[in-house]
Amino acid sequence: METNKEKILVVDDEANIRRILKTRLSMIGYDVVLASDGEEALEAFRSCNPDLVVLDVTMPKLDGYDVCQELRKESDTPIIMLTALGDISDRITGLEFGADDYMVKPFSPRELESRIAAMLRRLKKASANRIAKPGVMHIGKIKIDMNKRQVYKDNERIRLTGVEFSLLESLVKNSGEVFSRAEILQLVWGYTSEHHVDTRVVDVHIYRLRSKLEDDPNNPELILTARGNGYLFQG
Repeated sequence: METNKEKILVVDDEANIRRILKTRLSMIGYDVVLASDGEEALEAFRSCNPDLVVLDVTMPKLDGYDVCQELRKESDTPIIMLTALGDISDRITGLEFGADDYMVKPFSPRELESRIAAMLRRLKKASANRIAKPGVMHIGKIKIDMNKRQVYKDNERIRLTGVEFSLLESLVKNSGEVFSRAEILQLVWGYTSEHHVDTRVVDVHIYRLRSKLEDDPNNPELILTARGNGYLFQG
């Protein structure tokens, strides 16, 4: 019996998309679990404990945004959202609710497979670093436990998603160094220039980090913007 396969939960109300993704992802070695609506998604997630979720936005019963919010209350499992919505503000709403990335329908299954692989590689790397490089950093009111991948502000636990922690960790370990959005996508998400990713994914995650860690997110003192270049951590 296979016990080491990485498990992907695919949630979409379109049977054809579920069938295609199950076939393709199974062929490259993943264990694929399917759900056709938001309520099924939550039940499946809690019963199968997947390594990654592919989550459609427009679904009956509960939409993808609601599902994403519920999942983020209990887990930092990577979430890639699928959206058919055309407006960019609609597309990034999922990121604001805690998704790690999004793809717009119609999408390339091969590109989705590539992004899934990159995210799962990041998870393995983060797990290895947790063992190899334990330590606690104190930066003003902020305490970062690199071993447990936990962050505290004024001794109160601040919940970060896996990507948010990896983003913070990368900036902190290179304090004072400016990273472009493309460099951050490669460093944190594992995406190269071959992945056609909207760099606003980075901006939304920076915004989320600031909202959780900064005293005044509109006037940040820790995570700064280098105009025209990217972002840096000033600790």
